Amino acid sequence: MLDLPHMSIIEGAAIRWGKTGNGPPLVAIHGTPFSSQVWRRIVPYLTDHRTVYCFDLAGYGQSEMRDGQDVSLAVQNRVLAGLFREWDLDRPDVLAHDFGGATALRGYFLDGLRFKSLTIFDAVALAPWGSPFVQHVRQHETAFAGMPDYMHQALLRAYLQTAAHRPMSPEAMDIYATPWTGPVGQPAFYRQIAQMDQRYTDEVQGLYRQMDCPVTVLWGARDAWIPYDKGMELAALISRNACTPIPDAGHLVQEDCPEAIVAAVLKHIT
Repeated sequence: MLDLPHMSIIEGAAIRWGKTGNGPPLVAIHGTPFSSQVWRRIVPYLTDHRTVYCFDLAGYGQSEMRDGQDVSLAVQNRVLAGLFREWDLDRPDVLAHDFGGATALRGYFLDGLRFKSLTIFDAVALAPWGSPFVQHVRQHETAFAGMPDYMHQALLRAYLQTAAHRPMSPEAMDIYATPWTGPVGQPAFYRQIAQMDQRYTDEVQGLYRQMDCPVTVLWGARDAWIPYDKGMELAALISRNACTPIPDAGHLVQEDCPEAIVAAVLKHIT
């Protein structure tokens, strides 16, 4: 497990974060409905070359969860910009997945953040996105938040498994499910789904252009959440290189094929 011993108040929320390793900075940004623990099998291979900063998005993992909290994409890029200031970072390497991809892109195109390199994969970046499940929860958040625990646990774990192409280990499932359980975690899970809104990618999508740093776009070839075609479309907009498919990997490439992520990052930083 990655250690997040530090806490900073950013955009009115308590954000948990940690850093490890030696060398220039690299910031890893996770997606939904996960946490910084998605990087636990990747970070150890990067620490000889980079000081790696990991954090839990507002409303996720070990970061603060509370009623009425804004955990939408509208706030996550502002949290990222605040952490860049907190850490005194200028042009770090960035590794981003899913909502983390949207957060990095919003930070770049809306907040003026700049990166030394960007490795982005299976990102929420281009319309349309949002599954029928997401749309249903958005309409009935209160009903889902108040479900009995055994029903919530079953739904949560079934949903998490759809992110991966291969069956997740019991250990991995527990790591990803635990933050979303109990009287604080369960409503937080449905809160973040209810606040998923395509307008936050629509408002930045028209700004996409080739970025002023090396950009690597990877995509799980068997991503059942966001199809590989979206990866090709995104790469054509922001990178000089085509999207690289990762065979036999779904949306959660960190579990299906972590070595592909490690190899892509090391190619830039060593």
